[in-house]
Amino acid sequence: MTEQTKIPLPDEEPAKKRGSTLIERVVRNYDLVQLAPAPIPDALFPPAAKHRRYRRADEVVEEAEIAQVDQAFAAAEPAQTEAPEVVFGEVVEHEPVIAQAPAKPAPVNPSKAPLPVVRKVEFTGERHQINRNHLRDQGLILPEGSVSAVLEEFRIVKRQLLFNASQLAQQGMGVPSQRVLVCSPHPGEGKSFTSVNLALAIAAEKETEVLLVDADFAKPSVLSMLGLPGGPGLMDALVDQDLDPVSCVIGTDIPGLWVLPAGNATSSDSEYLSSSRTKTVLDRLVEGAPNRFVIFDSPPALAASPAAELAKYVGQAVVVARADKTGQGALEDAISLLSACPNIQLLLNAVHFSPSGRRFGSYYGYGG
Repeated sequence: MTEQTKIPLPDEEPAKKRGSTLIERVVRNYDLVQLAPAPIPDALFPPAAKHRRYRRADEVVEEAEIAQVDQAFAAAEPAQTEAPEVVFGEVVEHEPVIAQAPAKPAPVNPSKAPLPVVRKVEFTGERHQINRNHLRDQGLILPEGSVSAVLEEFRIVKRQLLFNASQLAQQGMGVPSQRVLVCSPHPGEGKSFTSVNLALAIAAEKETEVLLVDADFAKPSVLSMLGLPGGPGLMDALVDQDLDPVSCVIGTDIPGLWVLPAGNATSSDSEYLSSSRTKTVLDRLVEGAPNRFVIFDSPPALAASPAAELAKYVGQAVVVARADKTGQGALEDAISLLSACPNIQLLLNAVHFSPSGRRFGSYYGYGG
């Protein structure tokens, strides 16, 4: 058997160790000191931050030791903060500052910038009465008359023109989309007849007004067809920089119908039309009025040059061809002269036979 006499019994422990606590005896017998963490140097913490050692009730504490502990805690207390120093403002003289020009504003995107509000230009010219019997004698549309074949035909024409105008406006053309040029290759093919009837048909629209412009400066005929008096007109506004073209507009007793005479003819009609003044005058006639339609009754394209000049300022052109008179070559030449206009349409006049057998106006009891 193993000799057990070397293991000290509890009663045989040295007298000097019997007074130790249970924890101290466990640490000593089982060598638990090796498992303890490394000791913390005293320099890392002030004496006041160390844990106080609690003595047994029967242990005598000397007064000198108590005084030493009190001094350690007193050193750890925060020092009293001193009263903040009051600083008074001091007046300092600076050198004069030179004013600098303000920075330029950032460029604005035109597509996002708000559009300026333009006040509508109202026509205030004297209204004249239109002789309805005179219109009937010329085969023109009667504003308050019954539905006729001529009225139905021009209803179809105006509907197409108004639709094209709305499409051009949506494409961003601007005010030229509100203008229509009516001309023909040669005289006597019905361009003035078409212009007046088209103006009468558009004037019947509930939300649209029309301005009929007589642009045939050499041989004006619009005023005589409507029975209106003469006066200053388009050419006068082009010549005189101080003349407002709005003051030259003549009113009628037909709601929505206004007329601008041709004015006094000159030997430089084409030169005045090609000047920058033309755009200013034409824009003035539709300023702030998106529902105003302008129809130009121009001279024949192959007989005078104003038609080709006016084609630059309109969104649509209607070339009137007479079925029994206009030749194909003349029609092609006229269209070539009007090539500045983006939308050219053909209107066949004086047709007495229809392959489809259509008879406009018969549904309303006209034409048997």
